[in-house]
Amino acid sequence: MQNPLSQSKILDLISAIDQRNNWKTDENERVVFTNGCFDILHLGHVDYLEKSSMSGTKLIVGVNSDRSVKELKGPERPVNSEYARARLIAALGFVSMVIIFDEDTPLDLIKTLKPDVLMKGNDYNLETIVGAKEVLEYGGEVLTIPLVPDYSTTGIIQKLKN
Repeated sequence: MQNPLSQSKILDLISAIDQRNNWKTDENERVVFTNGCFDILHLGHVDYLEKSSMSGTKLIVGVNSDRSVKELKGPERPVNSEYARARLIAALGFVSMVIIFDEDTPLDLIKTLKPDVLMKGNDYNLETIVGAKEVLEYGGEVLTIPLVPDYSTTGIIQKLKN
Protein backbone atom coordinates (compact mmCIF):
# COMPACT_ATOMS: atom_id res chain seq x y z
CA MET A 1 0.00 0.00 0.00
CA GLN A 2 1.28 3.49 -0.83
CA ASN A 3 1.89 6.13 1.80
CA PRO A 4 -0.98 8.58 2.13
CA LEU A 5 -0.56 11.84 0.21
CA SER A 6 -0.61 13.79 3.46
CA GLN A 7 2.41 11.86 4.71
CA SER A 8 4.39 12.81 1.58
CA LYS A 9 3.92 16.51 2.41
CA ILE A 10 5.79 16.15 5.73
CA LEU A 11 9.43 16.88 4.96
CA ASP A 12 12.69 16.98 6.86
CA LEU A 13 14.79 20.13 6.64
CA ILE A 14 17.02 18.98 3.76
CA SER A 15 14.04 17.91 1.63
CA ALA A 16 12.20 21.12 2.54
CA ILE A 17 15.16 23.22 1.37
CA ASP A 18 15.30 21.29 -1.92
CA GLN A 19 11.56 21.70 -2.50
CA ARG A 20 11.67 25.40 -1.64
CA ASN A 21 14.57 25.92 -4.07
CA ASN A 22 12.61 24.11 -6.80
CA TRP A 23 9.59 26.32 -6.20
CA LYS A 24 11.78 29.40 -6.28
CA THR A 25 13.83 28.67 -9.41
CA ASP A 26 11.87 26.27 -11.60
CA GLU A 27 8.30 27.25 -10.89
CA ASN A 28 8.65 30.81 -9.54
CA GLU A 29 6.04 30.12 -6.87
CA ARG A 30 4.97 32.64 -4.21
CA VAL A 31 5.64 30.80 -0.95
CA VAL A 32 3.79 31.58 2.27
CA PHE A 33 5.07 30.38 5.65
CA THR A 34 3.23 30.13 8.92
CA ASN A 35 3.64 28.06 12.04
CA GLY A 36 1.98 26.88 15.20
CA CYS A 37 1.32 24.02 17.60
CA PHE A 38 -2.04 23.01 16.07
CA ASP A 39 -2.59 20.70 19.03
CA ILE A 40 -6.31 20.09 18.54
CA LEU A 41 -7.26 21.07 14.99
CA HIS A 42 -10.34 23.33 15.02
CA LEU A 43 -12.20 25.86 12.87
CA GLY A 44 -9.88 28.69 13.90
CA HIS A 45 -6.85 26.75 12.63
CA VAL A 46 -8.47 25.75 9.34
CA ASP A 47 -9.72 29.27 8.66
CA TYR A 48 -6.30 30.75 9.45
CA LEU A 49 -4.41 28.26 7.29
CA GLU A 50 -6.84 28.51 4.38
CA LYS A 51 -6.65 32.31 4.39
CA SER A 52 -2.85 32.12 4.66
CA SER A 53 -2.75 29.93 1.55
CA MET A 54 -4.60 32.62 -0.42
CA SER A 55 -1.61 34.97 -0.13
CA GLY A 56 0.56 32.80 -2.34
CA THR A 57 0.75 29.69 -4.47
CA LYS A 58 2.39 27.37 -1.92
CA LEU A 59 1.85 27.15 1.84
CA ILE A 60 4.54 25.83 4.18
CA VAL A 61 3.39 25.13 7.74
CA GLY A 62 5.92 24.77 10.54
CA VAL A 63 4.57 22.55 13.31
CA ASN A 64 6.11 22.74 16.77
CA SER A 65 7.66 19.49 18.00
CA ASP A 66 6.27 17.80 21.09
CA ARG A 67 9.21 19.15 23.13
CA SER A 68 8.65 22.75 22.02
CA VAL A 69 4.88 22.56 22.63
CA LYS A 70 5.52 21.33 26.17
CA GLU A 71 7.96 24.22 26.66
CA LEU A 72 5.48 26.80 25.30
CA LYS A 73 2.17 25.46 26.61
CA GLY A 74 3.05 23.49 29.76
CA PRO A 75 3.50 19.91 30.93
CA GLU A 76 0.00 18.70 29.97
CA ARG A 77 0.54 19.58 26.31
CA PRO A 78 0.60 18.53 23.59
CA VAL A 79 -2.59 16.51 23.55
CA ASN A 80 -1.69 15.00 20.15
CA SER A 81 1.77 13.88 19.03
CA GLU A 82 3.81 15.91 16.55
CA TYR A 83 3.29 13.22 13.91
CA ALA A 84 -0.50 13.26 14.38
CA ARG A 85 -0.59 17.06 14.27
CA ALA A 86 1.62 17.19 11.17
CA ARG A 87 -0.51 14.56 9.36
CA LEU A 88 -3.73 16.47 10.07
CA ILE A 89 -2.25 19.74 8.76
CA ALA A 90 -0.75 17.98 5.73
CA ALA A 91 -4.15 16.45 4.90
CA LEU A 92 -5.54 19.91 4.18
CA GLY A 93 -5.55 20.36 0.41
CA PHE A 94 -4.30 23.94 0.49
CA VAL A 95 -1.18 23.01 2.52
CA SER A 96 1.83 22.27 0.31
CA MET A 97 4.44 21.28 2.90
CA VAL A 98 4.69 20.59 6.61
CA ILE A 99 7.92 20.66 8.56
CA ILE A 100 8.24 19.83 12.26
CA PHE A 101 10.68 22.08 14.12
CA ASP A 102 12.14 21.52 17.58
CA GLU A 103 13.31 25.03 18.41
CA ASP A 104 11.22 27.32 20.60
CA THR A 105 10.66 29.63 17.61
CA PRO A 106 10.72 29.04 13.84
CA LEU A 107 13.36 31.75 13.25
CA ASP A 108 16.03 29.41 11.88
CA LEU A 109 13.45 27.74 9.64
CA ILE A 110 12.25 31.10 8.30
CA LYS A 111 15.82 32.26 7.67
CA THR A 112 16.59 29.00 5.85
CA LEU A 113 13.43 28.71 3.72
CA LYS A 114 13.09 32.45 2.99
CA PRO A 115 9.34 32.59 2.36
CA ASP A 116 7.95 35.35 0.16
CA VAL A 117 5.21 35.91 2.76
CA LEU A 118 5.33 35.36 6.51
CA MET A 119 1.84 35.02 7.96
CA LYS A 120 0.57 35.15 11.53
CA GLY A 121 -2.73 35.79 13.28
CA ASN A 122 -3.65 39.32 14.22
CA ASP A 123 -2.99 38.53 17.87
CA TYR A 124 0.59 39.37 16.80
CA ASN A 125 1.95 42.62 15.43
CA LEU A 126 5.01 43.38 13.32
CA GLU A 127 7.20 43.80 16.41
CA THR A 128 6.18 40.46 17.93
CA ILE A 129 6.25 38.22 14.84
CA VAL A 130 9.34 36.02 14.93
CA GLY A 131 11.23 36.37 11.64
CA ALA A 132 9.43 39.53 10.50
CA LYS A 133 12.58 41.64 10.49
CA GLU A 134 14.50 39.05 8.47
CA VAL A 135 11.71 38.55 5.91
CA LEU A 136 11.32 42.30 5.41
CA GLU A 137 15.11 42.71 5.02
CA TYR A 138 15.21 40.44 1.96
CA GLY A 139 12.09 42.00 0.42
CA GLY A 140 9.40 39.60 1.60
CA GLU A 141 6.03 40.54 3.11
CA VAL A 142 4.73 40.05 6.63
CA LEU A 143 0.95 39.83 6.93
CA THR A 144 -1.58 39.12 9.67
CA ILE A 145 -5.02 37.55 9.48
CA PRO A 146 -8.02 38.16 11.76
CA LEU A 147 -8.63 35.11 13.92
CA VAL A 148 -12.01 33.42 14.27
CA PRO A 149 -13.30 34.51 17.70
CA ASP A 150 -13.85 31.98 20.47
CA TYR A 151 -11.76 29.18 18.93
CA SER A 152 -8.58 28.11 20.68
CA THR A 153 -7.10 24.81 21.74
CA THR A 154 -6.71 26.13 25.29
CA GLY A 155 -10.41 27.05 25.30
CA ILE A 156 -11.42 23.62 24.01
CA ILE A 157 -9.32 21.88 26.67
CA GLN A 158 -10.87 24.08 29.37
CA LYS A 159 -14.40 23.21 28.15
CA LEU A 160 -13.54 19.51 28.31
CA LYS A 161 -12.19 19.87 31.85
CA ASN A 162 -15.35 21.68 32.96
